[in-house]
Amino acid sequence: MLDKARYIVVEGPIGAGKTSLARRLADRLQAEAVFEQAELNPFLGRFYQQSERWGLATQLSFLFQRIDQLSTLGPIEGERRVVADFLFDKDHLFAEQNLSPDELALYRRVHDGLQPANAPRPDLVIYLQARPDTLMERIRKRGLDAERRITELYLEQVAERYTRYFYQYDAAPLFIVDAGKLNPVDRDEDFELLLERLREMRSYREFFGYAD
Repeated sequence: MLDKARYIVVEGPIGAGKTSLARRLADRLQAEAVFEQAELNPFLGRFYQQSERWGLATQLSFLFQRIDQLSTLGPIEGERRVVADFLFDKDHLFAEQNLSPDELALYRRVHDGLQPANAPRPDLVIYLQARPDTLMERIRKRGLDAERRITELYLEQVAERYTRYFYQYDAAPLFIVDAGKLNPVDRDEDFELLLERLREMRSYREFFGYAD
């Protein structure tokens, strides 16, 4: 699967390691990298302090950023390969969690009206799963100012929404990684094993993790 996939997306909740893994995959595959740029969202830090006040502005800022990135990506053809750390179709997860009903209705109208028609579809999605306590530990370790007010309760809610979303996801081959037990970002042996399993992937949905 890995050798045939031209457009690969790495996804997962905050702290799962999706950006770091996407960067490492892009380097190994000599692929272009497309990353969510949270640091360029001027509302994110304020959102973690007052989510009800800044939720809509934060969502719209991310939406426009992703639309711009996908609109300029162009067709992925020939030998060209791209690795991204966000899946546009799951954008509604955070909107549903953080917006009031009226704000969510407005957000959906904007989203549906501006969604790029020529956005490429991923050939492979890698979903990193991890427990909320593991996510919290990693967030604290990286020490970003904008994330200091994230609570474990919020992470539990986010992780649960990801689980429900990817349980039903069938738009592309899905490779689910237990990112709590495996660390393909920091451990070379886990990264090499991940690449091996991805190359051997034959099913439309597979799970990768160590047995207890």
